[in-house]
Amino acid sequence: MIIQILKGMATTFKHLFKKAVTVSYPEERLPLAPRYRGLHMLVVNEDGMERCVGCELCAIACPADAIYIEPAENTEQERHSRGERYAKVYKIHMLRCIFCGYCEEACPEEAIVLGKEYEIASYSRNDFVYGKERLNTPLREALKQRPDLHPDW
Repeated sequence: MIIQILKGMATTFKHLFKKAVTVSYPEERLPLAPRYRGLHMLVVNEDGMERCVGCELCAIACPADAIYIEPAENTEQERHSRGERYAKVYKIHMLRCIFCGYCEEACPEEAIVLGKEYEIASYSRNDFVYGKERLNTPLREALKQRPDLHPDW
């Protein structure tokens, strides 16, 4: 019995004088890994045109079935993207999303990007369904969060 107590005390004293691992979040933040995938962003070009052409490849690639897209046709009077179609409705259910990045890889237009933001707390389940108004991000802001992405944008 005494030997077990001494072993326990030895473990305690071994860790007693080490530097604390605890970070005082939100004042201090640990650096993120370079390949970290956080909240999604739908990139909007400098001219205000959406990059998303409503092809639904991101929704097909999503293993968690977290993305819903309703495409619509562009007209000469009302253009939303450079393609023939655009995403009339674009929703991501963040409670289903596993942040795998398959949507980003599948997008031929590089319209969806997983940024570095990770704070998604809310009191209501409905707040976790992100629509276009919440996902649309100007190109410059997307490049600030992901400078490793395409420098030719």
